[in-house]
Amino acid sequence: MKGTEKFAERVITLLGKKYPQKADMDLGSVEDTILAVLLSARTTDAQVLKVFPSFRKRFPTWKSLAAASVTDIGKSISTIGLYRSKAKAMRGMAKKILSEFGGKVPGTMEELVTLPGVGRKTASCVLVYAFHVPAIAVDTHVFRITRRLGWTTRKTAEGVERDLKDIVPKRLWPEINRALIRFGRDVCKGGTPQCWRCPIATWCAYTPKTTEPRVGSR
Repeated sequence: MKGTEKFAERVITLLGKKYPQKADMDLGSVEDTILAVLLSARTTDAQVLKVFPSFRKRFPTWKSLAAASVTDIGKSISTIGLYRSKAKAMRGMAKKILSEFGGKVPGTMEELVTLPGVGRKTASCVLVYAFHVPAIAVDTHVFRITRRLGWTTRKTAEGVERDLKDIVPKRLWPEINRALIRFGRDVCKGGTPQCWRCPIATWCAYTPKTTEPRVGSR
């Protein structure tokens, strides 16, 4: 990755300006954010946002969530992926937050990852969105795009996170996940990226670059 540091700041800054919208799972409160991010695993953000209002109306507090059965919680989110395991995790999370953290979501990586269903990606999202603490959340988009850029060759999310922390200025860590998710949906798609309309193609190591399909081609 020698030499990539000089491009990383430029790339993340450019993408941050091109995609200025806040993250879909940044729902304002720490409670809503951690629950939404947990629900978003292997599920589209749109699906989560569709069920989230009714889910929160049914379970508005940690106490109500902790007291509910996994079956009842599951019914309220049954249209999203892995809903049974997510229901179990959220019930366990609610119980632990009540019993060990005084009913408040903890604000450190070390504490967050002790909660059921919370890994480093979820914890990083919560730190950035709810606590405004610099962190790097490596989801499928960040993993795919940074490898295409040539910024990392790691095969695990934690490895990619370590490499990114070495080359991206800390002040820009919160921009990575937010901007790259939008960029990944729009241009640097899974499967075949749309390199011909990529604003950072000049700094990207991905080959061969794709070209715009001709009109009428399949």
